[in-house]
Amino acid sequence: MRLPGFIPVLAVGLCLFAVACTYAADDKPEQVTYKLIGLFSKDREDDLRTAFRELPELTLVSVNFDEGEITVSLVPGKVFPWAKPKDLVERIDQKLRSVTHSTFGVKPRRTVPADKLQAVTIPAEGLDCKGCCLAAYEAIATIDGVEQATASFKDGRVTARIDPTKTDRAKLYFTRPGVTHCPTSGICGSSGSPVSLGVSSADPPSNGRWPPGTS
Repeated sequence: MRLPGFIPVLAVGLCLFAVACTYAADDKPEQVTYKLIGLFSKDREDDLRTAFRELPELTLVSVNFDEGEITVSLVPGKVFPWAKPKDLVERIDQKLRSVTHSTFGVKPRRTVPADKLQAVTIPAEGLDCKGCCLAAYEAIATIDGVEQATASFKDGRVTARIDPTKTDRAKLYFTRPGVTHCPTSGICGSSGSPVSLGVSSADPPSNGRWPPGTS
């Protein structure tokens, strides 16, 4: 029996098999779900789907507007061959921002249960287009503790779902008071008029302070 010569051949064969299995695994599509930044209204879903058509290596599987999340399918080994799993969300965020002028992005899913979040509504004047709504949305959504936000020029308000252990209604009113500006100045109906957050002529504060009822 010439077993000693057979052992190296067997070892090489096993190594090649392992490599083949690794490449096969790299070709397997995976689905990932992330928190979506920029989805401030349902009609923004059309803009999102248009953006993904420019990213053929990523497939938009579903959009959950109520939770502010998207599910994406991709083959990580092909799209990001040297990326570690923990870096995947950052890489997808970069790609999505690159084709949307940073109006969309992704972050890891929130860890706070939905039933622990509180809803806050902030009146807003001067919302005349998507650009106005984006400006108002970003002013609120970037506050630490805001897990999700929406903006509506039809309703004239911004809504936020907040983690009450990090922020509260008063902080939202006073951290981002006053005026922001539409990035599409001269295009929307307001022709670049300022967007006022936290004050509405239809619902004025009784004591000159916001939110109503504060002393």
